[in-house]
Amino acid sequence: MLEPITSPALTARHAFFTRKGGASSGIFSGLNCGTGSTDQSEAVAINRARAAEALGVSPAALVTLHQVHSADVVTVTAPFHGKPRADGMVTATPGLMLAVLTADCQPVLFQDHKAGVIGAAHGGWRGTLLGVLEAVVDAMETLGADRKRITAVIGPTISQAAYEVGPDVYEQVTDDDRNATRFFAQGKGDRMMFDLPSYGLYRLRAAGVGHAEWTRHCTYSDPARFYSYRRTTHLGEADYGRLLSAIRL
Repeated sequence: MLEPITSPALTARHAFFTRKGGASSGIFSGLNCGTGSTDQSEAVAINRARAAEALGVSPAALVTLHQVHSADVVTVTAPFHGKPRADGMVTATPGLMLAVLTADCQPVLFQDHKAGVIGAAHGGWRGTLLGVLEAVVDAMETLGADRKRITAVIGPTISQAAYEVGPDVYEQVTDDDRNATRFFAQGKGDRMMFDLPSYGLYRLRAAGVGHAEWTRHCTYSDPARFYSYRRTTHLGEADYGRLLSAIRL
């Protein structure tokens, strides 16, 4: 049985799917929805179909991207025949299910209920730094949304206690905004511990959205429910599953 996480702040049908209830096995055990993984393609297709069914759409209406850690956003009016290279998307078209894939990065779902506009973003540290969250808000406004009415919810992502980064990440983030030093804590040696979801909330609120929150689930620390790229790396596993987070009108 699927065990999605939802937020009462979003009135649109949505889900931050966990790994529970999927057809994959082995290191991918559960609801792996990543077509870019080395999992069996048949199992991934079954998993994606189950996620689509849970939100009341056909698998053909499930729209995902070729995510590249960018600030690029696409406006969706119909299902793609190919996956655009981007990390955010928006739509005002009923029946489409916008979804992003993550395994530690931030999945962010957006909605302006009054305007009937939704969005989704994949926000790792680089994409968040480049402005993918703000770009989704801007794209929603071109469809008639008002940023003061937009609700943005960050789903399961890696927490600060588990997210060790090097000085290059610290320098790039803080050179962009000196106020961002607050999102780093000293780790071992020259390592820093980065609070990615708090940084995401900071960027969203600075962009003027009406409400922003994090579900407060850490992907790294809960292997029974979540896939984690970093945990897989630390365990020396060959590959990892991808979590699906989705929203639809």
